[in-house]
Formats: sequence, structure tokens, C-alpha cells
Amino acid sequence: MKRTAILVPAIVLIVLVGGLFPCPPVSGASDQVLLRLSDRREVRLHEAVYDWKSVKVVLVGELHNEKKHHEIQLEVIRALHNTGLQVAVGMEMFRRESQGVLDEWVRGTLSEAAFQRAYYDNWNSPWPLYADIFHYAREKKIPIVGLNVSREITRQVAEKGFASLGEKQKKDLPPVSCAVDESYRKFIRRAMGIHGHQGMNFNNFCEAQILWDAAMAWHTVQYLKAHPQRTVVILAGNGHAWKPGIPKQLEALSGYSCRVILPHMPGKSDRDSATDQDADYLWIE
Repeated sequence: MKRTAILVPAIVLIVLVGGLFPCPPVSGASDQVLLRLSDRREVRLHEAVYDWKSVKVVLVGELHNEKKHHEIQLEVIRALHNTGLQVAVGMEMFRRESQGVLDEWVRGTLSEAAFQRAYYDNWNSPWPLYADIFHYAREKKIPIVGLNVSREITRQVAEKGFASLGEKQKKDLPPVSCAVDESYRKFIRRAMGIHGHQGMNFNNFCEAQILWDAAMAWHTVQYLKAHPQRTVVILAGNGHAWKPGIPKQLEALSGYSCRVILPHMPGKSDRDSATDQDADYLWIE
């Protein structure tokens, strides 16, 4: 009886401590603060990562030429990897047809000079902005997945609309459509603004954006079907990462739930304006 009397309080203490500290720190995770939009509560990175682990896709938005945003993306990848999760990185920055080059890079069989040439063939932002992400993936053997489609096709859709594509061009695309409704137009105006696109038909521009969203979602789903043990971290421009972008297309295609992390951007995704209809977390700088 005496042993039981000692044991019961010990069990109670363990349960209480477990309730107070349900999320032990992740090895190597920073103490970064994020705003969880579902309840407007500030949480630490090592807390948020346990929520991210519960889904198959995590999207991290960016402005392409903002170095800080790529540092955020690397923090998210590193935190998930350090939990023991099998992570892959899906990238807007590479076309699906360039997958062989990405595989060679991760395997370590391609020189940096050769990989940079492939990078600039796919993307035009300066290499140093993304270099740390690519090097980390290579070091940890984390697969990188090209998600994008031909620039020529998206450029043509932006200029002339989806209907201008020929049958051969459409065969080169995933089986997606470009149905643009008023809610999507409102989202694009808010997320990206219409400035910078003067002279371009706004509906065509929206069709190009939704083509990107749908194609990247489709390629992500195909990758996960082939690699169900993986969790994909998608790196994409803010206009694609918001919930009405790629996440909406993912849900329509597969039912996959995801988490969306956006950088704090005054006037667009900030404490005052962002809701859980836009994203799940804001990265507070």
C-alpha cells in the first residue's frame, strides 16, 4: 500500500508536466515567434512545428528577391527535418522537366557551376538568395521537386488567355483548368495588387496565376502518391502560397490538408489584416 501511495502522486506529476510542456523543443530549432492566425496567439517555432507535422504539405510564401523570406523557408525545412520527418522540398523555381538536374544535385553528382546554369535556365532571381536552401537539401539528401510548367505557356496565357493554347500545348500540361471566378480576382488584387500589370488583360493574368496554382498542386499530389512517406514543403511566391492559391487546388485535387506560413508584410499579410482564411501562421520578423 505504501508503494502505491508513492507511485500515484508520481504519475499525477508526470501527467501535469506533460500537459504543461506538450511540445519539447526540436533539436536545432530557433526560438522564432509566429502568429497563429486561428486564435491570434503567438507561438514559438518549436511549438508550431508539431502542428506542421500533422499534414502532408506545408507552404511557405515569399517575395522572390527578399533574402529574409528565404531564410524563413530554410528555418521551416530545417525544423521539420530535425523532427525526423522525411521531408521533400517542392519549388516553384524549377520546371517539372528539370527534375533530373535536381536529382543529380541532391545526389551530389552535379557540380555547383553546372547546377547554377540549370537554375538560371529555370529562374531569374539571383542564385545567392536560394543557395543556402539548395546546399542544405544536398547536405541532408532532401529531395527537391520541380513543380512549375513552361514559362512560354504561362506567358502566353497571361497575354492571350488560356483559350489561346493549342492542343499540343495543352497536352504538355497537367490535366488542370483555369476557371477564374470573382472571389479569385479579389484575392489576386489583394495578394498581389494590379499595379505592374497595366496593359495586360487582368482576367488573362488571373488565368496564368491559377494555371500555376493548379499545375504546382497537381505535381505535388503526383509526387506524394509516388512517395507517401514524404511531407512536402512548397516554396512559392506569396500570390501562390495564400490559401486561395495552391492550397485550394490541393484540396480540390486530393483532399490533402496543408499549413500555410506567410512572411509578415505590412499592408498585405500583417497582424491587422491577415486571417485564417489567408494563412495559418505569420512569421513575425
